[in-house]
This record gives sequence, C-alpha cells and structure tokens, in this order.
Amino acid sequence: MTDRSVTFLAHAHKLFIGGEWVEPSTDARLAVVNPATSETVATIAEAREKDIDRAVAAADRAFREGPWPRMSLEERLAVLERWASAIEARHEDLVLAPTAQIGLPASFSRAVAAGAAKSLRDHIAYARDYRWVEERPALGGVAWLRREPVGVVAAIVPWNYPSLLGMNKMAPALAAGCTVVVKPSPEAPLDLLVMAECAVEAGFPDGVLSVVPAGREVGERLVRDPRVDKVSFTGSTAAGKRIGAICMERVARVSLELGGKSAAIVLDDIPIAAAVQGIAALSTLFNGQACMGLTRVLVPRDRQDELVEALTEAYGALRIGDPYDPATQIGPVASPAQAQRVAGYIAAGKAEGARLASGGGVEGCFVTPTIFADVTNAMTIAREEIFGPVLAVLPYDTLDEAIAIANDSPYGLGGAVFTLDRDKAMAVARRVRTGSMAQNGIGPQAGLPFGGFKQSGIGREGSPEAFEAYTELQTVYLAAVPAS
Repeated sequence: MTDRSVTFLAHAHKLFIGGEWVEPSTDARLAVVNPATSETVATIAEAREKDIDRAVAAADRAFREGPWPRMSLEERLAVLERWASAIEARHEDLVLAPTAQIGLPASFSRAVAAGAAKSLRDHIAYARDYRWVEERPALGGVAWLRREPVGVVAAIVPWNYPSLLGMNKMAPALAAGCTVVVKPSPEAPLDLLVMAECAVEAGFPDGVLSVVPAGREVGERLVRDPRVDKVSFTGSTAAGKRIGAICMERVARVSLELGGKSAAIVLDDIPIAAAVQGIAALSTLFNGQACMGLTRVLVPRDRQDELVEALTEAYGALRIGDPYDPATQIGPVASPAQAQRVAGYIAAGKAEGARLASGGGVEGCFVTPTIFADVTNAMTIAREEIFGPVLAVLPYDTLDEAIAIANDSPYGLGGAVFTLDRDKAMAVARRVRTGSMAQNGIGPQAGLPFGGFKQSGIGREGSPEAFEAYTELQTVYLAAVPAS
C-alpha cells in the first residue's frame, strides 16, 4: 500500500476558536494514523483545557452579546448558504479525509463526502419552513409560542462519519441562532478542520463557531462547563450515559445518538436471494463500524442454512484491501485497539458456542467479514455492539419469537424486516421497539428523523425535528387591549 500524507489543511497546527485560527495554549499534538499502514498521515494541534475554556468563552460572549442570535433567520441562512458553497468546493478533500484517518474505502467515501453540504442545505430549507412562531388563543388575550435558541451548544462528534454527523448537529443549532463549540474525535478530526476553513469564507460573526480537536478527558471539561447550555453527543452508549449524568447534575439540555444492535427479521415469504445483498451491505457498512448497521439477523430455523450459505458467498465476494484502491469494498477498522476489540468478540462467539460459518481472521487492523450461525440472544455477540464486520445469525421458530428476540436488547436504534408484503412489514415494524424499521433494508434517509429508543439515545437528527433539540419553547401571553 502507498501511504498518502495529508496536505490539504492550511492550519494544521492552529485551533479554530471563535472564527479565527489561533495558536494553541500548548505544543500538544494529535497524530492522525492511517490504520491500513500504521503511518502518521497528519499531525494537528490538540486542544487542552485553556483552549476549551477560550472556545466556550467566545461562544458564550457571542450568544449573550453578539449579533448572531439577533439576526433575522434569512440573515443567518445567508451565511450558512455561503458555508455550504465553500464546503462543496472542498469536496475532494472531504473524500480523502475519511480514507486517510479511519481507512474508509475511497469508493464509499466518494459517495458520502457530499453528505455534509447536503445536510447543511437541507437544514436551510427546513428552517425556512419551520414554525418558529405560533399564535394560539388564550384566556383574556392571545399567546405567542416562540422557538428561541437554546444557547451555547457543545457538539461532540465521533470518528466513524464526522462530516455528516457533525453537520447534523451544527446546521440546526446555527440556523436556530445558537453558538457552537465542536469537539471532533482525536482519531478523525480532518473533515471538521476542512469545514472550519470553509467557515472563514462564510463570514460567521466572531465567536459563533469553534472546532477544537481533543481527547475525551478534555471533552469532559467542555461538558461540565456551566456556560454550555446544551450538549449534543454521538458515540458509544457507555460514554453517552456518563455525559447524560454530568449534564443532569446542572440540568443542561442533552441529546444523545448512541449505539445499536439492530435486528433484521427475515420472513418466510421472501426468497433468500432477494434479502442477502441488502443484509450483506448493511452489516458491513463503514467496515462494520456503523451504529445503524444490521448486526443481528433473525431467520426461520429451517431457512438458516440457506441464508448462511448465501451470506458466506456474498461476504466472500467482497474485496478487502487498500482503502485508497477504488475497487476495495472493505478496508481496515479504525485502529489497532478497535481491531483487538473485534477479535475479542470473535473469540467470545466461539467460546460461547456459536458456529463460525465464515471469516474470523484479524490481521493488523483488517478484519475478515465474519458470520456466526446458531447464535442465541443470550450470547455476548448478540447483545453487545461490536463495531466491526461481525454478523450474528439467530434462528427462530415463530414470528412472535422473532419479535421477542428483536426487542430483547438494551438498544433500539434501527432494524429491518425482509418481506415482499408491505402490510406484513408494517405489522412487524409496529411491534419492534426501535427508532426506525425498514422494509428490505431501505433507510435511513435524509429528511427523515434518525435516533433511537432505549439505550440507543435521546432525540432525533437529520430532519426538521432536529430544531426541537436546539430551541427552547417560550410562551408569551398578551392581554386583550381594552376598548378606548
């Protein structure tokens, strides 16, 4: 493999605080490592405690005293439209970033690189149609219901899809009039630093936006800061629980998009050949590192062997290798630590009695897509989020049993039902407690709310409903004016 160092950042050793590229408070640096080659592709400034404090102070001052919350909606949207155009002009850099930092295959990163600008433009359109003010009758007069910006927002973004997931937080918050401090993952900060460079071209007022790559311990300082009115986090359920608990200590607003263990329920009316490609694609999405990926497949017991054979063939056809190669379909997982985590789950599956049907190899950061059959829902690989290309196939005897298995999980993020009958799909979907269910694997999609039940999170993103997470509802009562 040929390593490719990142050259597209103009301010790698500075921090974007309050709309300016500034010197960091220390000489601490974060190494961005390509997991396919183990070579450092970029070294960037790391935010420390003083930098986080400076970013929050700038955001707080901009919200309390600056023009951004006081601009008209159209004035704010004009800035966001300029930002979208600048981001679109950096498309090729946004293609390279996820391949360089987490090994996402270039074929896939090219397809998704436009996601950030599209999300921004979508939220601009949602904002124009959103009901920011509503009049209702009230005793003795009239009431005005107003959606006001929640304040200073801390947006904590994961490493697996930072450009889109970050924009799904920034766009509704900024459109609503909030100021935002973004903390990218230390493993994958490149996308958001590109977008920060684009923000300079957009012309945000001072203090409105900061992007401060930092580790988790410094990120906790951001969450604890009393000047932060709202925390929006995407990541693991364990981290989300801690962030939620910290926020509740001071009753800060919080939204959480967390883990998943989504079940695909295969019904008996669909040919296996019609289901297998969707299952294979959605179980290996982002090299298996997608919270919404299908990681449990529930299949009638007498069809399990047929499904496993077809999935084994589909997995075997996937090309694994250099993520920069356009023909590659599966690249490495994000880091050596992640590879060891996945290897531990594969070992647990074997030890607990699941049948290893295919795959199971781990070499460096590369994990061969793996299928376990004869899995029970009590096994670790059926209950915990693995975040790697490992699929658990669970046989069932009745549809009621399948739905019970699907619901027997602490998670409730996504899911699918594979059937040729739309009425059956709807009937199953209504019985499964999850944020989204898709017939034959279609979804999620832009413009529709994304989020989960149970320990998969609180709140929804990626749709007009996202504005509810970044606004407070104020009711203003106005008395009737007495006749003169």
